[in-house]
Amino acid sequence: MNGFWLWFAGAALASLLGTGLARRYALHRQLLDMPGDTRRNHQHITPRGGGIAMALLMWLACLGLAMTTGQWGWLLLATGLAVVAGVGWWDDHRPLSVRLRFAVHLAAAGLLALAGIGFGWPLWLCLCGFIAALALTNIWNFIDGINGIAASQALLVALLAVWLMTGAGQIFALLLLAVCAGFLPWNFPRARIFMGDVGSGALGYLLAVVWTLSAAAELRFGWLLALPLSTCVLDATLTLLLRIRRGEKWWQAHSAHSYQIWARRLGRHTPVTLAYALWSLLAVLLGTVFLHETSLAFLALACILWFTAGAIGWLCLRKPTSHRNQT
Repeated sequence: MNGFWLWFAGAALASLLGTGLARRYALHRQLLDMPGDTRRNHQHITPRGGGIAMALLMWLACLGLAMTTGQWGWLLLATGLAVVAGVGWWDDHRPLSVRLRFAVHLAAAGLLALAGIGFGWPLWLCLCGFIAALALTNIWNFIDGINGIAASQALLVALLAVWLMTGAGQIFALLLLAVCAGFLPWNFPRARIFMGDVGSGALGYLLAVVWTLSAAAELRFGWLLALPLSTCVLDATLTLLLRIRRGEKWWQAHSAHSYQIWARRLGRHTPVTLAYALWSLLAVLLGTVFLHETSLAFLALACILWFTAGAIGWLCLRKPTSHRNQT
């Protein structure tokens, strides 16, 4: 057990130092996010691309697990992570078309599904993994809009996964927890660097891997992990549906998520990030309480009720805000 937590400390420290190096690189290359565009919610010029350290460390983790377990599926996951992070890193340097990025995300999702075949997952779970990878890769990109929110949400999902799983899956979730913990001091409460598309896309893909590994271990674990995932999934999905309903160009950058509206209303990021984290932490605690509940029907009902409560909260955050501030 001591060695287990030594791995955590080492990965967190490497992420902390690696993000600092990424910041120096970003400042040298003038990779800077400017306040005032359609997506930004910050007031100061801030370097981006800090998520490269998290992505690189988790890529090394996949390679290490491939060597120690002898399962070639980890190599496919490493490749999928590399292409998602790679296109994000490229986009951080020079904006790419939505079609190109989506095509790369499709390929990476396919690699996750192929990895599942290598792990011996049933075909339905491989398909679910494909959908999860495609969805979460983009959702975490959407949710990365205020200080600390994307990394803290990923950290909490990984925390529950560490509690649920054993073996290689548990080690993978622990390392994901560690790299998020190492990145957060650079991004919260004050952002000295943003993770950029390289980090947000990579985190979404890694969370899809964690979810499918959990569901493969036990189906009920997949239901339990959906509880903390729901925070970001609901905000991104409901906002997307609302923009489609309004006839807006939903594929374009915007700042119409509920967490962004709330942050603008308060004039600060920290309370919003902490409130979202508290909601997800409650989901993690519920996940541990429901861990020994064997009825899948009960877990499905719990997820439905939790998602419903989250959707009501999403609506409440938007109500007091005028239409002008939501677009």
